[in-house]
Amino acid sequence: MRSSPNRLVATIFGAVYILVGLLGFAVTSGVGFIATEGGLLLGVFEVNPLHNIAHLLIGAALLIAGLKSVPAAKAVNVTVGAVYLLLGIVGFFLVDTALNILALNTADHFLHLASALVLLGVGLAADRNVRADAPGRTV
Repeated sequence: MRSSPNRLVATIFGAVYILVGLLGFAVTSGVGFIATEGGLLLGVFEVNPLHNIAHLLIGAALLIAGLKSVPAAKAVNVTVGAVYLLLGIVGFFLVDTALNILALNTADHFLHLASALVLLGVGLAADRNVRADAPGRTV
């Protein structure tokens, strides 16, 4: 795992996102499942229960892929990175609307964009001899 940047990043990000998802439940007591305003995690990031579950699912996907193989980690890094890039951009337009079902705030947008840059950067640039669509094969 240490020889693959994709596996390392997926494993670390996966563990962090699972931890964030679990910690989020400590600050969302009494917050509606899809409330547009949530509790503050670390005093900065706004979360609601749906946002916490999203963190848990994303963290699990990253962690499992990171522990499985280079192609799996590469594919999940690119996929999650692309989704986070989209969410980071679209999120700015969702604040203060009924569509903000993840209770996103500005700090969340910048964190999602930073995560996207790391995940996409590693997923697209590292382990170039491994095809993400062909598990176990190298080109």
